[in-house]
Amino acid sequence: MHHHLNTIAVTLAAIGLAGAQNSSWNHNLFTSSPPVYPSPETAGTGWEAALAQAEAFLANLTLEEKAGMVTGCSGPCVGNIAPIERLGFDGLCLQDGPLAIRQATYASVFPAGLTTAASWDKGLMYTRGLYMGQEFKGKGANVALGPVVGPLGRNARGGRNWEGFSPDPFLTGIAVEQTIWGMQSTGLQACVKHYIGNEQETQRNPSITKNGTTIEAVSSNIDDRTMHELYSWPFANAVRSGVASVMCSYNRVNGSYSCENSKTLNGILKEEFGFQGYVMSDWGGTHSGVPSINAGLDMDMPGTIGFFVSDNSYFGSNITTAVNNGSLSEARLDDMIKRIMTPYFHLKQNTDYPSIDPSGAIGGFFSVEPTTVQFPLGTVANVDVRANHATLIRELGSAGTVLLKNVNNALPLKAPKNIAVLGNDAGDLINGEYFDSSPYSQNAFGFEYGTLPVGGGSGTGRMSYLVDPLTAIKARAAQDGSLVQWILNNTLLSTPSGLSSLAPSPPDVCLVFLKTWAQEGLDRSTLLADWNSTAVVESVTSVCNNTIVVTHSGGLNVMPWANNPNVTAILAAHLPGTESGNSLVDILYGDVNPSGRLPYTIAKTQEDYSFADITNSTALATTTNPNAWQSDFEEGLLIDYRHFDYYNQSVQYEFGFGLSYSTFDISSLSVSNVYGGSNITSTPPPAKIIPGGNPTLWDVLYRATVTVSNTGDIAGATVPQLYLSLPQIPSEDPTPLHVLRGFEKVSLQPGQSTVVNFDLTRRDLSYWSVFQQEWIIAAGEIGVSVGLSSRDFKATSSFRVL
Repeated sequence: MHHHLNTIAVTLAAIGLAGAQNSSWNHNLFTSSPPVYPSPETAGTGWEAALAQAEAFLANLTLEEKAGMVTGCSGPCVGNIAPIERLGFDGLCLQDGPLAIRQATYASVFPAGLTTAASWDKGLMYTRGLYMGQEFKGKGANVALGPVVGPLGRNARGGRNWEGFSPDPFLTGIAVEQTIWGMQSTGLQACVKHYIGNEQETQRNPSITKNGTTIEAVSSNIDDRTMHELYSWPFANAVRSGVASVMCSYNRVNGSYSCENSKTLNGILKEEFGFQGYVMSDWGGTHSGVPSINAGLDMDMPGTIGFFVSDNSYFGSNITTAVNNGSLSEARLDDMIKRIMTPYFHLKQNTDYPSIDPSGAIGGFFSVEPTTVQFPLGTVANVDVRANHATLIRELGSAGTVLLKNVNNALPLKAPKNIAVLGNDAGDLINGEYFDSSPYSQNAFGFEYGTLPVGGGSGTGRMSYLVDPLTAIKARAAQDGSLVQWILNNTLLSTPSGLSSLAPSPPDVCLVFLKTWAQEGLDRSTLLADWNSTAVVESVTSVCNNTIVVTHSGGLNVMPWANNPNVTAILAAHLPGTESGNSLVDILYGDVNPSGRLPYTIAKTQEDYSFADITNSTALATTTNPNAWQSDFEEGLLIDYRHFDYYNQSVQYEFGFGLSYSTFDISSLSVSNVYGGSNITSTPPPAKIIPGGNPTLWDVLYRATVTVSNTGDIAGATVPQLYLSLPQIPSEDPTPLHVLRGFEKVSLQPGQSTVVNFDLTRRDLSYWSVFQQEWIIAAGEIGVSVGLSSRDFKATSSFRVL
């Protein structure tokens, strides 16, 4: 039998579908991606009326107009599809990004995806998407370039992890569908990105050596089971939620560029997931014309060869030539346009859609084909789209703040008379309210002075105002007549003598603010907070025995000072957006009971994350081998808490962890079959593919029920979390010991209890079989654990499906 399995493995390896076979990784099995052709045509499933409108529109297009419909052009937005005046089509305006309409004036800057995930609150996830949708639409954008679920967060040091949600695919899957439902309910198109395996910024694009050799982008080499159960899982949620478009990423996947990878685009996204919308390239991520189109790419952005280069597109007039010479089927080109226009009509963007705010026009960003395009702009500039969204920003900023330590009830503050606010993250910005859009314009640590509300690059936002922590604390302290002292210079603070100006000293409480910059185009060099943070904490704690540390961070931080007895409380405040100080003061003074939970694991040391690190070395930096950059995802399914659990490794703060000013308990777990009888098959029943895949994967088969109680004396919210222990699969890579498969944020008064139900779908109970190329419910016992974190289980049970 073992010999037979090896034979199958070799056969599957030849088509790029092998599992890693009991963790014995063979790099050569993952250097190619199997061809999947032709590119499936859209059936407009769920959008049938809009497809008919798209077909009627298509019938009136000339070949040149068709080529223009799929090729970016110069215009007022970050990405533009040219108008066709004779058909009453005003073109498409594509704008960044995942937390704000990036370059707009009088627009909100919302909490980052990371903060949103840390809230574990589906309602807030939806409302954030709704308000973002209203703002993008109000500025005349047709397409928002977000939300982000790639990077998922394989690498703790990934520079863009904060744009996405969580390294857990289930939590990210829930967050992305709530966000898309909210955004698209307004009539805006969402574009989920970056598909797929975009887990590092280092060498994400090709580079050129001194002698002119092109060194190709890093190749993310991922086995088929890991692709399905981890990295593509939240994209399936996005497709199921009706997302209009998907952006393919810069990196290669198993040797092929993401935007011309027929296995991931045609095979997984369009066939298996039943995606009906269009695939657009990341900016400059297109590396060919006809091959990319046949592999499933529908739109080339921004319409240049290369990045920030004034030149013709691989698409554009080359498409006209390719159709005329027979190398490109016009039917495929027609499908591209139907995919682009069906969501446009479905979301009714052809009727009374706001014009582009001329103040948002970035003019001249790209000079591309065609070079002179007139877009209809609105008559009013600087439209204010913020409405009452600050209320949500403030609430979500608090909800995404995680209380990690609270010794002797150091928090909430009880009108302390002498407060010291310390650290370069506490104060107002001194370099302006816009973290420059260029991913290459800042150093690895951002600006030295000023609090950190967002990260950098295309995922940032232009703030119309910012409430910094120091200002908010001074305003709140004034109500108590408290003295507030502050030192914002980390160089000064890193030695005890630097605190000599404090008087009286020691203060009743020392609030230390640390920050960690992260941005597009650059991976983090360290998991410590920036600007000599460890020395700052050690120095302050030597003077102040009631030190509360607050971090604003574009990702996770290790905390070597966490066990310092003079660090009485720790708050991970992530990236909270413009209401940063208000969100924090609400927590510090107990106006809001903290309910955030970690959407990642905080390990004890940086080295603990080396199992899945950034692919980078001095040798690679000086290589002349075009194919040298190879990132083998050898850890398979075991990233973040799945790794630490499997290897029984102690951590500082586990995934899902977070404290409250109250206490909670979970009891009375029961699990019931709600599908009916014993007629559940191990494989999903055959069914017509719809967006999200085989619809039976989303059937609820079991339901778990628990009672959640507030056992403390303060009203608050908690997050009961359900984890499954799925059977190990013989001759397969390790299955994680526990995987998140349910969560709910529950608000309770003191002494109050409520019943919480967790629905478990077929997909939740299945693993992806490389050999059968199908989702399979394995024979054996499935463990169920419900608790307040991934390591704090309050109730357990088990059941067998088969």
